[in-house]
Amino acid sequence: MAESQKPIHEIRFGRIKATIWANESHDGIRHNVQIRRLYKDGDDWKSTDSFDRDDLLLVAKVADQAHTWIHERPREKS
Repeated sequence: MAESQKPIHEIRFGRIKATIWANESHDGIRHNVQIRRLYKDGDDWKSTDSFDRDDLLLVAKVADQAHTWIHERPREKS
């Protein structure tokens, strides 16, 4: 069984986190970003891709930081 893929970078502002994944393609490495909001449900930490009004500025900030981080990486060919 193949080893499960892990993110190559994470950016977090408060409860909002962007997770960056690297995926091989015929053109080289392509990056995908997942943005989630963390919250506590009792004693357990959970996440959702739903955001309220007060989260949106932080969503924009983590998206901007993820964009910058990706563009600072050299585009590697396979």
